[in-house]
Amino acid sequence: MDRYIGKLLDNRYEILERVGTGGMAVVFKGLDHRLNRLVAIKILKEELAQDAEFRRRFHEESQAVAMLSHPNIMAVYDVSRSDGIDFIVMELLDGITLKQYMQKKGGKLSWKESLHFITQIMKALSHAHSRGIIHRDIKPHNIMVLRDGSIKVADFGIARVTSANQNTMTQEALGSVHYISPEQARGSHIDARSDIYSAGVVLYEMLTGRLPYEGDSPVAVAIQHINSVPLSPRELDPDIPEALEAITMKAMASDVNKRYISADAMLSDLEEFRKNPNISFDFSGLDLTGEGDEPTQIIGANTPSAITHGGHRTPSQQAMEDATRRIPRPRPEDTHSGRRREEPRPQPRPEAEEEPRSPWPIVAAVGVILVFLVGIGYFLYTALAGSWAAAPQEITVPSLIGYTVEEARELPAVVEGNFTIVEGEQQSSSEEEGTIVSQSPDGETTVTNTESNRTITVHVSMGLDDIVMPDLYNQEQTMALQMLEQLNLNLDIRTEEEPSEDVGAQRVLRQEPEANTPLQEGDTVTLYISTGPETKPVTLVPFIGQTYDWAASWLSENNLKVERRDVYDDTVAEGVVIDQSIASGTEVAEGATITLTVSRGPEPEPDPTPSPEPSVEPSEEPESSAQPSAPAETESRTLNIPLPNDGREGVQVRVEVNGVEQFDRWVETSLLMVMPTIEYVPPAQVRVYIDGELFSEETY
Repeated sequence: MDRYIGKLLDNRYEILERVGTGGMAVVFKGLDHRLNRLVAIKILKEELAQDAEFRRRFHEESQAVAMLSHPNIMAVYDVSRSDGIDFIVMELLDGITLKQYMQKKGGKLSWKESLHFITQIMKALSHAHSRGIIHRDIKPHNIMVLRDGSIKVADFGIARVTSANQNTMTQEALGSVHYISPEQARGSHIDARSDIYSAGVVLYEMLTGRLPYEGDSPVAVAIQHINSVPLSPRELDPDIPEALEAITMKAMASDVNKRYISADAMLSDLEEFRKNPNISFDFSGLDLTGEGDEPTQIIGANTPSAITHGGHRTPSQQAMEDATRRIPRPRPEDTHSGRRREEPRPQPRPEAEEEPRSPWPIVAAVGVILVFLVGIGYFLYTALAGSWAAAPQEITVPSLIGYTVEEARELPAVVEGNFTIVEGEQQSSSEEEGTIVSQSPDGETTVTNTESNRTITVHVSMGLDDIVMPDLYNQEQTMALQMLEQLNLNLDIRTEEEPSEDVGAQRVLRQEPEANTPLQEGDTVTLYISTGPETKPVTLVPFIGQTYDWAASWLSENNLKVERRDVYDDTVAEGVVIDQSIASGTEVAEGATITLTVSRGPEPEPDPTPSPEPSVEPSEEPESSAQPSAPAETESRTLNIPLPNDGREGVQVRVEVNGVEQFDRWVETSLLMVMPTIEYVPPAQVRVYIDGELFSEETY
């Protein structure tokens, strides 16, 4: 993959170095030359890029995620294909994964720190779910912890793309099996509550320092997600507040209907707990801790209550219940100072009184083992059948555009094809309110006959009554255009360029009509795109014969940069300009660099004193001893300027060397640091200004 290093994608993104490899893509550090910022570039692996359907879903999902804008979600800047390479451009984060952070902390976090992180995770999920996007692979490995303690959730929508490829989906599911929801493990339809379950597992791991389920194989772990209840967090650490334990276990409820209905609902409880850690939540009907000393039981179809349907249990059913429960662990009060409490041993009864042992417990135990083995076989079959079977069947997705949801569900193609219709978010559209305006997968497309492809997500029109012009000020041009296209109004979008001192290049400076103005289908919208600070032409004057100080002052006043070159000259006094790189009378743009050649005066005479070492040339001595006051050669240095983290989206950074400006640029604070290179003749006074205020001053 190193062949990508140095490559320029879309004539804009330069690939600098590889930073990581994932299941479906390789991540590189890159430079966006248009906006002069560092970015992360995720390039789709070649074996996946050869699948046209996979590429289509990859671009569609990535473009949808690019519409997300939240401080706790890694931003996606661009999605494109260049020279046969499919890639997405994201913000480059300076931090470590939550998994790495937990490992550095010894595997377990305090409940206050866990609350801090899970709140941010749920805010990210709330934002994504409100826009119809499910993550599907929430785990500590996909959550970045930044230096300021904030987190960003990465890879939104990527897990959804992998479902288009059965083999890839199987590998992804097994790779994330410790955080997978029961419905994902079963291969059933999932919704936003699957993300809530996975987030609950992450919270469980942060609080306890261990995963809720472990096993010898991914399949064994997946089956536990379906059929088991984990040890409650307070059994592992009694210092965990009861309310936070209740929130964790409700989020991890195996029954999706007993789980939090939305991320906002879980956020509400987290906020109530934050205000009052002693609060008590009444989650009726939710088994949070098991029962007594039997914290982990097999539940579901094998539960005794399920077998008897709540009625009277036969001895064999009672034995099966006993066989499925774990052996009770000793209570803390059973031990003291390392001594286990002695219990009276039962006295053996006379041989004549012994009763014959019932075979039912053994039969029940064997039955449970057989059911468990059948479950493993079924899971392996459903997970791997796609790779063993011959060429999979293909189906044609019916087009549902223009129908209501009720009408679509009654269409013969939907009924006969066994398609499931799921409602997504409503969209602003000129189509009749209540009718379907878009769907995924698209209508009349041929896809593999899988359960996920037979699930059609539809988006319904909510009419045009409430459609207004969004506020696009300071938005990137590509993002602004996507936001307007999402309105589905067939707008006539025009762009014009204008210089600006306040808004960075390629961002919206102003808009017509203004924000919150009602829009109608076909309206004309004009976006004025900033080209950055306006540059004015400057006509150079003759510097030859003038002193260097005067020339440097004139160049600084006219926003030009100067570079000095010193040479010996027998005919010109020291400090006088004898040449200039651009002739006088030439027009140059502001910010241009002019090189001035300055006289150092006559070259010193060689030292006449005989030297025992004839190889030492006297011509070297003027540099060190003959003229100690002579100016040194020009040097260069790269500055590391940290950017403020106070809520500002961007700042204007200016660097002056001896009063001459050498760097002046608006940069986004998300870059965390800007590293301009300056040139100077020592000694030089270097001042750094941020938004016009002096930030630092050094002498080099």
